[in-house]
Amino acid sequence: MHNRILTHNLGFPRIGTQRELKKVTEAFWNGRRSASELAHAGRELRRASWLLQRDAGIDLIPSNDFSFYDHVLDTSCLVGNMPERFHWDGGPIGPNLYFRIARGSRENSCGCGATASEMTKWFDTNYHYIVPEFTRETRFRLSDTKPFDEFDEALALGIRTKPVLIGPLTYLHLGKSEGFDRLELLDGLVAVYAEVLQRLAERGAEWVQLDEPILALDLEPEWQIAFAAAYRRLRDAAPGLKLLLATYFGELRENLPLAASLPIDALHLDLTRGDALESVLTHVPDSIALSLGLVDGRNIWRNDLDRSAEILRRARGRRILVAPSCSLLHVPVSLRAETALDPELRSWLAFAEEKLDEVVWLGRHANGESDPLRAYEARVALQSRRASARIHDPAVKARCAAVTPADSRRASSFTERQKLQHEKLGLPLFPTTTIGSFPQTPEVRAARARWRKGELATAEYEAFLEAEIALVVRRQEELGLDVLVHGEAERTDMVEYFGEQLEGFAFTTNGWVQSYGTRCVKPPILFGDVSRSRPMTVRWTRHAQSLTTKPMKGMLTGPITILQWSFVRDDQSRGETARQIALALRDEVLDLEAAGIGVIQIDEPALREGLPLRRGDWAAYLEWAVEAFRLAAAGVRDGTQIHTHMCYCEFNDIIDAIAALDADVISLEASRSRMELLSAFTDFRYPNEIGPGVYDIHSPRVPGIEEMASLLRKAAAVLPAENLWVNPDCGLKTRDWKETLAALRHMVAAAKLLRSEMACIPT
Repeated sequence: MHNRILTHNLGFPRIGTQRELKKVTEAFWNGRRSASELAHAGRELRRASWLLQRDAGIDLIPSNDFSFYDHVLDTSCLVGNMPERFHWDGGPIGPNLYFRIARGSRENSCGCGATASEMTKWFDTNYHYIVPEFTRETRFRLSDTKPFDEFDEALALGIRTKPVLIGPLTYLHLGKSEGFDRLELLDGLVAVYAEVLQRLAERGAEWVQLDEPILALDLEPEWQIAFAAAYRRLRDAAPGLKLLLATYFGELRENLPLAASLPIDALHLDLTRGDALESVLTHVPDSIALSLGLVDGRNIWRNDLDRSAEILRRARGRRILVAPSCSLLHVPVSLRAETALDPELRSWLAFAEEKLDEVVWLGRHANGESDPLRAYEARVALQSRRASARIHDPAVKARCAAVTPADSRRASSFTERQKLQHEKLGLPLFPTTTIGSFPQTPEVRAARARWRKGELATAEYEAFLEAEIALVVRRQEELGLDVLVHGEAERTDMVEYFGEQLEGFAFTTNGWVQSYGTRCVKPPILFGDVSRSRPMTVRWTRHAQSLTTKPMKGMLTGPITILQWSFVRDDQSRGETARQIALALRDEVLDLEAAGIGVIQIDEPALREGLPLRRGDWAAYLEWAVEAFRLAAAGVRDGTQIHTHMCYCEFNDIIDAIAALDADVISLEASRSRMELLSAFTDFRYPNEIGPGVYDIHSPRVPGIEEMASLLRKAAAVLPAENLWVNPDCGLKTRDWKETLAALRHMVAAAKLLRSEMACIPT
């Protein structure tokens, strides 16, 4: 039937129900699996995904949404955009080169040290992508067959998929370049995309999805203009192919007329980030079908089917497709394994599989075929959640209401605090430290698993942790680090660990989500009011401090990062939830200080990630986000040094907010950009102390002493030496001890080299 509403999906989780992708990929890296075994595992995961979606009743199933590491890197491979330092010969891009671009390598096999490409956040999510690199000399050409191979694989199963491509404008926009306008490269890039569309059409594709999420951003006029010409060429390249332009993560606002003017067959809109349907119906011509993203692809709460059905009713008379708001990459695969969850709480949730069912129900309902029992079940679950006593804690709400502006201000200025802290800590120039975590060895993970299963008594497990902490402290002292950490052997994840000890959180058994590459996280479910009933880190930090005379740094995850990296309740403002978390952390900070810990780090790597996509919305977010950090940190005495850490984001846009955090020391990722990110701090004249990372912990490569020293010289050339710290880019949890010790030896030696050089400079 011509007006039958179709269902489709924008993308499915790649990792597998048991993180099969992570396991086989890491086995390949370690030499325990061959390239052919890796490829076979990828085919099996894709097959399972396609069959699951087919059986769920999805009409248009995506292909090319699978990736062994990152879909942006896949696009770079597709269009032949390999960084020059990897010396690509123009031939097939095999897994070794592919992973070397993503991770770097131990060996200097390419003659250049194989420094990995930069990594940053995918819009306002916790997914990290590999940043494309462009120069004036960049020339694109079709260099990979991945979209065609995967379309053919699915077709062999009897499934005619909808191939998914990152749109050419978004791909260019996400990259980095120096000294020229990236749009100069658009013609050459569009030519390759046109060839891809032609080949897909020849293979029998009917639909292709082009993802252009930059349409949810504030776009410069030249980028808006570029869309029209680019999409005319793409339309002409394959006139028989149906083009679905996918936008997500926000409303289009002033970009809606632009999107509506493009020569496309369907326009996808994220209606979970604001209901702009009336404007859409006004601006988008009848010739363009509307894909309505009604099921939230970013959170795990069950859909309000009645509300979604009403939105569909308002669009009656138009050609409609129903879909999740965005790719389901950002949610766990299935609720089926979550048998340990409280049944009431479980009834409130929907993971990727369940979201497909919701999409299919909505499509069938709109087509007059729905099951009323499913709507009734959803209604009961929503009412249960709204009425549940476990969500609201009057004491927490009263404490939040009593907060005053004075609660988020330190007693003295940074200049006064710095003098006291330097006297108290007695650190050398260029003090060395780490970001917090040390390698989580198989032995550590095994002991934790045995304890959780009840196979290891709590006393035995705690004795094991104390021994592990003693080992970490001893190794740091042997390395000559100046400020030590306890290593975090007791922690599974920097957010999950705290959520497990706070009220208002629940946890899954297998709710894994890809963060980057093979790094998967299990976000807590933040469903209710947050409070702390007991100290969370004090015991382990105090034990570590008892083993050394050097300063021991207490390690906490900040309120915004806990908020961003959890699946957050949607029944109150995020700002209010952040304040609740901040007050719980404030209690922990004060308990650490009372236990004699004089250096406390409150990590906020997600501060930039939480920034709204539209600049006009920034001020409101930054006001409550900064206040939450300060509320957690500001109760300490002047002599207690507060650190924070941020990584894999652009700092320029929010440098004034970072300064407003008023942390005594900020450590940040800077090595992949060769200290380029420091420009934000130097241009702003950032007044407090900074620890720019001198080596990339996401790569197995161990840089030499001189390489780290050269980065420190770059930093010291633009920032006061007395304000500089020396540290890795991020935590060391994912590295092994051999790499870690070698890299930290070089880091300590580089710091000593800089101290020596500075001593020779006349004052």
